[in-house]
Formats: sequence, structure tokens, C-alpha cells
Amino acid sequence: MDRIAITGGARLNGTIPVSGAKNSAIKLMAASLLTDEPLRLTNMPRLADTRFLGKLLSRLGVEVVERDGADGQETVLHAAEITSGFAPYDLVRQMRASFNVLGPLVARSGQAKVSLPGGCTIGARPVDLHLQALEALGAKIDLHEGYVYAQAPRGLKGAEITFPIVSVGATEHAMLADGTTVIHNAACEPELADLQDCLNAMGAKVSGAGTPTITITGVARLGGATHAVIPDRIEMGTYAVAAAMAGGEVRLSNARPGLIDALLRKLEEAGAGVEETADGVIIRRNGSRLNAVDIETAPFPGFATDLQAQFMALMTTANGESRIRETIFENRFMHAPELMRLGADISVSGGEARVRGVERLEGAEVMATDLRASVSLVIAGLAARGETIVSRIYHLDRGFERLEEKLGACGAQVRRIKGDGEPEL
Repeated sequence: MDRIAITGGARLNGTIPVSGAKNSAIKLMAASLLTDEPLRLTNMPRLADTRFLGKLLSRLGVEVVERDGADGQETVLHAAEITSGFAPYDLVRQMRASFNVLGPLVARSGQAKVSLPGGCTIGARPVDLHLQALEALGAKIDLHEGYVYAQAPRGLKGAEITFPIVSVGATEHAMLADGTTVIHNAACEPELADLQDCLNAMGAKVSGAGTPTITITGVARLGGATHAVIPDRIEMGTYAVAAAMAGGEVRLSNARPGLIDALLRKLEEAGAGVEETADGVIIRRNGSRLNAVDIETAPFPGFATDLQAQFMALMTTANGESRIRETIFENRFMHAPELMRLGADISVSGGEARVRGVERLEGAEVMATDLRASVSLVIAGLAARGETIVSRIYHLDRGFERLEEKLGACGAQVRRIKGDGEPEL
């Protein structure tokens, strides 16, 4: 099993290009099931999650071709014919987002059998709102032996849906109807606006994504399209925190700083320099110690839960005590004990963590517990004295493309150690 080794103390200076958004790319890939014409996605990240979903889509009958195009990495998906509506447990359990093939399969073929995704290390994340949305759109839903059996022989019809709580995935599922649908209390994440833009390029009539009310006017059919995936706001925020942690000056290109405004304001409050540019943002820290600041996670445009672990790592060496409140997932502080192995002073009580900054972290062997936790340990290792070795980095590979290369190009001493113990060349 691969590991990553970081020798701390190197300042970061250079440019890091931000890849396409993982959380958007995988939903756009699922949207290819809605048409029998090719969907070409540009600015595509190459990640374990996108490769995995590509394999699942291939099993359903989609031709998936990855290639280098004029606009960077691209994926062409062509679902000329749906050959199977069955997504088995052994595939769905490996990535929760693969459950999102359910809606497109029902919309296109009138039926589907998709495994429930199972448990999640960072919280329950139930799919009941997904199923309620599909039922409101006319699907008949049955649950049996861990599978969702969904049928809508006459297609998904329009409805008015009000979600009791904000849910990104359920909102995405509700955007697949024929007829007029109005979604109230919709999630406002940028990835939903990206899905809207892609669907409209395919011939749909969707408006309001990015606001609490989304309106969909049904059309007879969707066609092929070319769509560029938005920049990954979580990757952008992660490297911004890494630059603030290590010190130096890093330019993040192909980025939209407005997508992480809540994080950037907190970095400024802590004492880091933030300068927006024409194609991204520059993060600076001259070596002086940062100040402790408090954060509370919230749905967009608030502080993203997917950046909480990274910011906690940053606060481990800040001057003073910071309070970090997690309001999205009930079990998302599993990185805290691993940061404590590096010398961090952290106490957790319920949904709040208190981080008392220490003068210096010390390198140690640590273990990743989930995707965002894994990169928080890398960030901590950038400032720790000596060597930090992070194991179980298959979590990291799910959401960060060429991390060692991107950090290494800015001066970080980071390398991958292959499963046999030999470093990757």
C-alpha cells in the first residue's frame, strides 16, 4: 500500500494549477446517461473516483474515452444504449457518489436497480431525501435486500419539491425531471450551477441553480454537448492552506477565488496575505506566526466542511486557541488524533474542537482516515520538523490529482513510497 513521505521546513514558492472539480465531474459523468449522444467533458481531473465511476458507467453501457485534448484532459461519454440498469453493491459501496446513477437511469430507461451505498466514515449521509425527490417526480420506489428498485415507465414528471434540509445530492436528483419542476430549499453549491450549465448545453431548460429555488422546464429529449468542468474549490482551498502553513508565495491558477471566499477571509484574519488575480489567487506568508481564528462549517457560501480538516492543521501552530465547529457531518474530527501524533494540542467535544497552537510540530507516522483528513496530514507535515509519513493514501488519490508533483514544483520535499517500500521514481 502506497504512503507519502514529507520532510517539513521547506517554504513554498511557485504556481499550482487547480484541476477540475471532483464533486462536479462525477455528477456530470452520471448525466451522460440522459442522452444517446456523446457528452464531452473538458478540464477533467484524473482521480481514483472518476476512474471508478467510468468503470461503473461502462458496465451500464456507456462508452468512456479519456484523452488529452486542446483544452486539457477530457473525457467523452457516449451512452448510445443503456445495456444494464443494475449497479451492484460491490461497486456502489466503494464510492457513495455512484448512487447518483439512479436518477439518470430511471429518467432514461424507466427503471433501475441500484445498491444503497452503505456506511460512511464521516457520518451517516442517508439517501432518504434522494428517494423522496424521485417519488415526488413519479417514480415508484421499493427497498429490498439493500437495493433500491425504482420504476417510472412513463418517465419522471414535474413536481413541486420542498426539502426539509439542504441536500446537494437530492437537489441534483430532483433536477432530472420532465415537465415543470420547482425545487425549494435547494442546495446552493457551485457544483449545482455547473450541472445546470451542462444540462442546458444538452438542451435542458434549468434556471436558478446556485440559489434556494431551482426551476426545471421539461424538454422532449437531451442531446450531446461539450462542457468544461469548473475548477475544484476544495483543491484550491487546500493548496491555499498549504501555502499559509509552509510560508512563501504560491499562485493558484485556473482558479475562482469567489468559490472559497469564506476560507480566504479566514486566512486573512489569521495573518496570511491574499491577492486575487485575473485567473486565480496568490497566497503569501512571510514566516511570521499566524493568529488563531475560529471557524464554523456551513453550506455554501459558508466555510466548507471539506476544508475543515485542512484548516485545523493550519491552526495547530497558530498563536492562541481556535475553536472549530463542525455542523455538517457528525463524525468529521477523526483527523484530530492523527494530528496529535505530530504534537498538536487538540481537544474534541461533540461537534466542536479546540486547537491550542504549539510552537512546532514533530514528524511522525500517521494514518489517513478519509479523503480530506489525508491531505490535512500532508499539510501538517509541511511544517513539522523531520519526516512525516502518511499511510492509507488511497483516500488521498480519490480527490487530489498529482499532489506530490504540484507541491514538489513549489519546493516541498514530498515523495510517494510504493507499496513494496521503494519510493516512486
